[in-house]
Amino acid sequence: MHLKRKTVCVAGTGALVAALGGLTSLSAHGAAAAAPATPVVQRAAVMAQRAAVTVQRAAVTVHPDIRHVGRAERQPPTTADCEVAFAVACYEPAQLEQAYNLWPLYRQGVEGQGSTIVIVDPWGSPTIRQDLSSFDKTFGLPAPSSFKIIQPAGAVHFDPASSDELLWARETSLDVEYAHIIAPYANIVLVETPLSETEGTTGFPQIVQAEKYVISHYPVDVISQSFGATEETFPGRDSVEALRGAYFDAYRSHVTVLAASGDSGAADVGPGGSSYYLSPVTDWPASDPLVTAVGGTQLHLNASGNHASPDTAWNDTDSMAANQFIYGDNGPHPMASGGGTSELFGRPDYQHDVADEVGDGRGVPDISMSAACNGAVDVYMSVPGLRPGWYPTCGTSEATPLFAGIVALAAQWAHQRLGLINPALYRMYEYNLPGIVNVTSGNNTVSFFQDGTLQTVQGSSAWDRYSTVTGVGTVNGALFVPELARFAGF
Repeated sequence: MHLKRKTVCVAGTGALVAALGGLTSLSAHGAAAAAPATPVVQRAAVMAQRAAVTVQRAAVTVHPDIRHVGRAERQPPTTADCEVAFAVACYEPAQLEQAYNLWPLYRQGVEGQGSTIVIVDPWGSPTIRQDLSSFDKTFGLPAPSSFKIIQPAGAVHFDPASSDELLWARETSLDVEYAHIIAPYANIVLVETPLSETEGTTGFPQIVQAEKYVISHYPVDVISQSFGATEETFPGRDSVEALRGAYFDAYRSHVTVLAASGDSGAADVGPGGSSYYLSPVTDWPASDPLVTAVGGTQLHLNASGNHASPDTAWNDTDSMAANQFIYGDNGPHPMASGGGTSELFGRPDYQHDVADEVGDGRGVPDISMSAACNGAVDVYMSVPGLRPGWYPTCGTSEATPLFAGIVALAAQWAHQRLGLINPALYRMYEYNLPGIVNVTSGNNTVSFFQDGTLQTVQGSSAWDRYSTVTGVGTVNGALFVPELARFAGF
């Protein structure tokens, strides 16, 4: 089994019991603290200044084995910079804040105060504190109210000569920085585990141990996980059941748990990560009914972050520009929102109204956020072994921390933890509330060459209802946050 991060990086470029849907909510914890003054005017001024900066672009060299291209940029590239240099878009934090309509919340002092986001990453990053500080200084963001780094499953000894650990350092930077941009005053707890990506079931128990520890020792509101393994790579359902302990603890403690739905569309990687399955598959833990699965969209924004056209399902598989950007060839390579129907878990009660789409299995994802490589985001890293600088990055491990920030804002609004939010999401969807924005075009069908043959794995299409590409849709933050707080918190 291959444990994988849900990120593409470039530089310089048994079922849950049927009663689940009707379970009574457990008692909630964690009231919001008083809000410090919000420097929205200062942040807006910094972003206006940033928009005037012309970036000196670095030459790039392709390294598809680690999905990392050339050198870091010395400044965060703007949308125009990326479009000129790479023929793809890239976005800065203020553009995402505008795209998700978060400024009305920020002006009310709703920026995550009193909420706690837990981010779980194998190996972590030894420079994440200073990297986040550099990121914040560049974009005019405040520091989080608190930032703790813990290693409850054993000490982490970072090796800059390890390509595996460098990849997880990139993942850590993305997770921390992009959860933070959505809920800038939320507390962050980074949980690092001493785990190799390819250890599979010998690595997941460390994650379970670490998550159980943080749930019992910290006032957690939401846990963000940007990793997973294809269900078929597990020996069987029993091996997955043995790893679900943290999710039951989270449910009992009213903690929201998120997981990325995957970056390979309807396909996903096989054992060892060197090949793809040739029929539709899904990932665990995203497929777990106690977890909210976050899929990917493609944003189409102008320089101010306003929508030039509606969001579409993320699928860069057949985009020559995106393939050149990531892999240095014309492709195709699977780059799309993971989604489908679980082989391990039956359809939970909260998906009753989408039974026509998911059938008898648990449908994935539940909701979606920005993930496209043609629409990558700027991440800052200075970890040993990499040149310090800005790395445009994409994948559903962008979408997942973004949505973790949304949950943190909703927890602040509700003055309590929200717990398992899936029943609330599907009630909001059923009532057609305006905070959920339909994603009506795109698909997650992917093609790729394997053993010299062009293979295609047929996925699903987004439409004006739930789909196993983008779930119930994406969010209008100013409307979605109070709606989620109302439906999940009470």
